[in-house]
Amino acid sequence: MAVVWEFAGATDVGRVRKNNEDHFLIADLCKQLRITHTSLSGGHLRGLSSTLLGHVLVVADGMGGTAGGELASGMVVETISWYIARTMPWFFRYQDGREEELENELRNAVATCQATITTAANQSHFRCMGTTLTLAYILWPRLYVVHAGDSRCYLHRGSRLARMTTDHTVAQKAIDEGLLTPEQAEGSVLAHTLWNYIGGGGDGVTPDIYHTTLIPGDELLLCTDGLTRHIPDAAIATVLRQSPTVQQAVDTLLAAANAAGGEDNITIVAARVRTLSSSDPTPPTGLAPVQRS
Repeated sequence: MAVVWEFAGATDVGRVRKNNEDHFLIADLCKQLRITHTSLSGGHLRGLSSTLLGHVLVVADGMGGTAGGELASGMVVETISWYIARTMPWFFRYQDGREEELENELRNAVATCQATITTAANQSHFRCMGTTLTLAYILWPRLYVVHAGDSRCYLHRGSRLARMTTDHTVAQKAIDEGLLTPEQAEGSVLAHTLWNYIGGGGDGVTPDIYHTTLIPGDELLLCTDGLTRHIPDAAIATVLRQSPTVQQAVDTLLAAANAAGGEDNITIVAARVRTLSSSDPTPPTGLAPVQRS
């Protein structure tokens, strides 16, 4: 089954903060054959130069002071990019029956981020700097979500919006353990106090990893809590359902969060997948049909 993806992302400082401590990433995963010298003539090798394997989406919400938070979230996005480009073996595909190995590689990527931020924190005066991380790794039709903190990943399918991640806040932990009701936790300072995140001020990070199988028509939304503290899930679902493009959905949600107060930085990444139709132009990325199991 051949599919095409539509992506959009935006980040905004909001209406209260003086600077933006969020960062995001949208990237294609390509396996390349770079020809430097050959005795062959003609251009028939050019078609082997690149094949699209998948996509990576990342949002990161920094903390620990104005400059420290911005530095931490930026370093995590850079470290993830470096790890994926230089270290992760792309032949670990879910089709090979080695999904566990792939998930271990994703955990190793988070551990590398933790080591990078901890070292930077110890070598600077931003000792408590840290960041959330929510990463969607797409190998069609499989989706892997790596998560630490209170940024979120949603899957919108049909009329249903499913939150794939669990907030790593003290308040959510208290709710899960039956110590607080959702209503009691909503206005508590504990709702914004993290117990699990990437950074030099914590005891380490234990990422959650989720996976599922996508189908055409699915939409993904990754966002920081600058959106979700103002806009409830039902309203997010309505915007996604009514928006003809993901760019319009991102723009509408960002404007709504600012209109509701904009108390924090707002970062949103959205993706939508659909079946490739006969009227579509040939994808320039080398996307090939994928046989679903």
